[in-house]
Amino acid sequence: MNEIMIKVYGAKTKCPSCVSMPSAKETLEWLEAALVRKYNDKPFVFHYIDIEEPPQGEEEMAADILENDRLYPLVTIQDEVIAEGNPRMKVIKEKIEAL
Repeated sequence: MNEIMIKVYGAKTKCPSCVSMPSAKETLEWLEAALVRKYNDKPFVFHYIDIEEPPQGEEEMAADILENDRLYPLVTIQDEVIAEGNPRMKVIKEKIEAL
């Protein structure tokens, strides 16, 4: 079974529309705990991507988030955007189960 890559993009400072929501790092921790518990047979790989200082290979997505005023945390699964802002577990589970 191939690894399921989940990335959470965010910044130290929350986006203006997201001040009442968890931070990107908190979102990553919540997703990791919930998904590993529910799907303990699936090989997840989780990454936090700081959009203000993106690692090599993530510059394009970070620029897209910043330039297009996308909400973050932004969650991708297998490089497909699944959620912006406050992620919904139902949508995330549907994507994982479709893989």
